[in-house]
Amino acid sequence: MTAQGNHRTSVSALMGTTVFDAAGRPFGYVKEFAVSPSVDAAHVQGVFVRLLAESGWLRRSGQRRKGLTMIPIAALQRNTAGSMQLRDDASPIALFEDDNFLLLERDLLDQQIIDVHGHKVVRVNDVDLVWETSPEAVAETAAGATTEASGALSLRIAEVEVGTRGAVRRLLKGLPNATVDRLANRIRSRVIPWEFVDLIDRDPARRVKLKIEQERLSQMHPSDLADILEELAPPERQALFRSLDEEVAAETLEEVDPKLQKALLEGLDSESVAGIVEEMDPGAAADLLAELTEERSDAILEEMDPEERQEVEDLLEFADDSAAGQMTTEYLALPRTALVADAIQALSNFEGDVETLTDIYLLEEDGRILNIIPLARLLLATPETGLASLPVGHLIVCHVDDSAKKVAEMFDKYNLRALAVLDDHEQLAGIILAEHVIAQLRAR
Repeated sequence: MTAQGNHRTSVSALMGTTVFDAAGRPFGYVKEFAVSPSVDAAHVQGVFVRLLAESGWLRRSGQRRKGLTMIPIAALQRNTAGSMQLRDDASPIALFEDDNFLLLERDLLDQQIIDVHGHKVVRVNDVDLVWETSPEAVAETAAGATTEASGALSLRIAEVEVGTRGAVRRLLKGLPNATVDRLANRIRSRVIPWEFVDLIDRDPARRVKLKIEQERLSQMHPSDLADILEELAPPERQALFRSLDEEVAAETLEEVDPKLQKALLEGLDSESVAGIVEEMDPGAAADLLAELTEERSDAILEEMDPEERQEVEDLLEFADDSAAGQMTTEYLALPRTALVADAIQALSNFEGDVETLTDIYLLEEDGRILNIIPLARLLLATPETGLASLPVGHLIVCHVDDSAKKVAEMFDKYNLRALAVLDDHEQLAGIILAEHVIAQLRAR
C-alpha cells in the first residue's frame, strides 16, 4: 500500500536515502535530483540513484556499480513508511554524461542566486520539496489499487531556504529526519518561493537552461541590478551582465562605479561594448570610455555609429571636474517659432531617456537660449499654441568651463532638476541633470 497525500520534505532530507524496488528490496540510494527547465522548471523530473551491488536490475543490465541511474518521478511511489519505491512497471534510465539537467544539490546548494522579488543576492542552504498526489490517484487507491496512477505522483520545488534553518538541516544530516525536523523547526525560516528565484548560467559547458527572465530583469530598477552585480562573485556577475539586453545593460552600467564598469566589460568584444555604449547617456558613455585605455576606447568608438561616436568624442575633450564633463547632449530644444504640436512630436521622436526631460529649451536662430518651457505647460495648451507664448520657467545657466563645485552650488541654491550649459559662444552645449551631480558628489 502506498502513502497518499501531500508531504513536505527537502533536498537535504532525501539525499542519501534508500530507494526500494517494487518488491521492497533495497535498490540504491539517492545521489541527486534532476530538473529539466525546458520541460518543467517547477518540478523534479527524476531522481539519480547510485545502485547497490545486490540490485537485481544492476546484475541484469550489466551496468557498473559506480554508474548512476535516473528514475523518473512518474516511475516512483511512496510506501507506507514514506520511502521511495519503484512501481511494478518502473523502467530506470541509464545516465549519460551529456544528459542536460539542472541538479538541485550541485547547482543550487551553497550557490548564490538572485532573489528577483527581493532584489538581492542570497546563498542557498536547502531546497524545500513537496510530494504531491493527484485526487484521481487517491480515488483509485481507495478502490483497491496499490500504486498511484501514471504520472499521479510529483515532486514540486516549493522554496529555497536561505536562512539558518536550512543550514542546520544540513549540519544535522545523518540523524533521524524526525529529530532534524524537530530541531530545525525551532528556527525561524527564511525562504524564497521558487517562482521568485532566477539562476545564473555561469558555465556554458553545463548548459543549465533555467535562465534569468528578461521580463523580470527589465522590471527591476537599474540601481537594484547594480547592487546585485556588486554582490555577485565574478563568474556569476559576468554571466548576469551578459544576459542583459543592450538597453538594460547600459542603464545598469551607469549605476556602478568605474572599477566595476571596467571589470564587466573586460570579457566583451569591442562590438558588443559599442552596442551598450550607444544606449548610454552620452555623458556617462564619455566618462566610461575615459576610464579605459586609449587603445580600448578607440576600438569601441570605431564600432559605434558615426552620430553617437561624434557626440561621445566631443564630450571626451572636457575635464571630468568641469560643467562640460558632467553634461549630457540628450535634451530637447526647438526654435522659437515652434508650436505645442511640434513639441509633442519632438517628444515622440526623442531617442534619449524621456523620464529625464523636465523642460524644453527655445532657441534663437543663432543657437542662443531664448526661454525654458516646463513640460507641464504643454498639458494646458492647445496644439496650435506657440511655445514662445507659454509661461516660462526660471532660466539658470552655467558655462562649459565652470567647476563641478560651482555647478553643485547652483543646484543647491536654485533647487534645480536640470541646468543648461553654454559654450564660449553662449550657445546651448548640453544640460546637467541632478542625478549627475548627485553621482559625482557620492563619488567624492
